[in-house]
Amino acid sequence: MPLNTVEIKAIDWHKGVAYPRGVSFRGIIVTGPPSSGKSTLVQKLGGWPEEGYIDLAKDHWWRSRILTFRPREVHFGIPFRGKRESLTVFDPAWLAAPSPIDFRRIQIPPAKSLFFQFDWRQRFVFDFQLPPAEQLYSIRQQRGASESHPIDKLLTLELVEHQCAVYEQLANHFHRSGMRVIVRTAFGGKPRTIEEPEETAD
Repeated sequence: MPLNTVEIKAIDWHKGVAYPRGVSFRGIIVTGPPSSGKSTLVQKLGGWPEEGYIDLAKDHWWRSRILTFRPREVHFGIPFRGKRESLTVFDPAWLAAPSPIDFRRIQIPPAKSLFFQFDWRQRFVFDFQLPPAEQLYSIRQQRGASESHPIDKLLTLELVEHQCAVYEQLANHFHRSGMRVIVRTAFGGKPRTIEEPEETAD
């Protein structure tokens, strides 16, 4: 199920890119499925040019040296059910048999409980790039035809939808865990926040 998001009205601009007011330029982590515009956004921001990899099942991943350099594009190693090791959504082992996220194995930074403690949940802003799967599929079809990206060979719309769903679920999990998350549903789009559905009385 696609995320329910609303556009954030109060924004600041970092090098021509809109962010929620008060977001620190050096706190930005850009992520999302393949071909979602991550590299383009980081380049526009003038961020760190190299892609990073973070295993979300690893203890204290939020202290990784990879996250020292920001803004930065990050690929997540995600724990999936039935998979012993964390995998990316373009790893052959996951592509061969896509499986759901094992949320129990995802490590979440500890909540701040004392005044002098560092608030790791507020340290970063995770900028999830989530354009429609159909749009990403079209782009990747073109890339596959040019053979510039091996991961785009034998691509199907269903697979792209699975990859997008994984990142939508991950964004929602981060959000519900108290981490700072924004979503962009279009290339170069305005930042959006996840809105929880209102509970209705029985």
